[in-house]
Amino acid sequence: MEGRDRLRELLDAVLDEEHRTLDEMAGGAHSSPYHFSRLLSRDTGEPPVSMRRRVLLERAAWRLRGGTSVTDAAFEAGYESVEGFSRAFRRAFGHVPSHVSNHMSSRDREGGHWLPAPNGIHFHPPTSLWVRAQEHSMNPVTELMVQHDLDDTRALIDLAKGLGDDDYRRDHLPGNTVLEWDGEEASLAAVLEHLVWSKEVWLAAIEGLDLPARGDDDPASLLARHDAVAPRWLATVRAIDRRGGWEDRLVDALCEPPESFVMSSVVAHVLTYAPHRRHLVRQLLRAGGHAVDQGDPIDWLRARTGVA
Repeated sequence: MEGRDRLRELLDAVLDEEHRTLDEMAGGAHSSPYHFSRLLSRDTGEPPVSMRRRVLLERAAWRLRGGTSVTDAAFEAGYESVEGFSRAFRRAFGHVPSHVSNHMSSRDREGGHWLPAPNGIHFHPPTSLWVRAQEHSMNPVTELMVQHDLDDTRALIDLAKGLGDDDYRRDHLPGNTVLEWDGEEASLAAVLEHLVWSKEVWLAAIEGLDLPARGDDDPASLLARHDAVAPRWLATVRAIDRRGGWEDRLVDALCEPPESFVMSSVVAHVLTYAPHRRHLVRQLLRAGGHAVDQGDPIDWLRARTGVA
């Protein structure tokens, strides 16, 4: 297991849809049942069979809350009868599955379907896992950086609305790549679109949504996309801070194969590459003879607060 994400390997083996027994889980992790059970119990404080049963019940609760029938939820959770599922569900949640809507009225509340766990490993809809760690607080500088990034991105997209299409789409930087998996970003259009797209994708992973459809990249459409994603991104970062979730780990099923990410590293990733792209936009604008400011957060904060 050296050189690989050990947590992901263990969780994949436990929660694979085809691994219904301890022998099958251990086989998926290329281990003996004894060693696999001992290793997982030691490292997570929960035997693999118990973890699988609990996480699948959490998924069933989330599915029921979304309108899935009790019968479908029972078989999806691996139970051979509705009666057996109902008994297990009632023991876990304190009420029968048909009463989910009465007991879990806050449909969109994060973790409303979670059961107590010794390790912070929970089901995160629709196909991801959330691993809650110890609480940690955000430095106020981080919020300033997030807000400045969002405001500055919007200002740059708004400025691009005044450009001709040739100027906007010309390959000023052929071969330029910011991140290997994002491909070439040679034009203003490409760099600005990636500024918005990166947040759309990360939010989909965090919120448990499907990979979003990629919208139009003309400045007006891009501004609408940004205005839709910006408040969600800011609210997400604030929510991570509020619950002390900076060290939470998201096992993201949007990746192929799935990967796990520490939430603080996700925000740091965005706050590393978004400024780089914003400065690339300024470079391209100036090369095209267009006036643009420095993008300095000092100037931004002064203009925002009115304090010199």
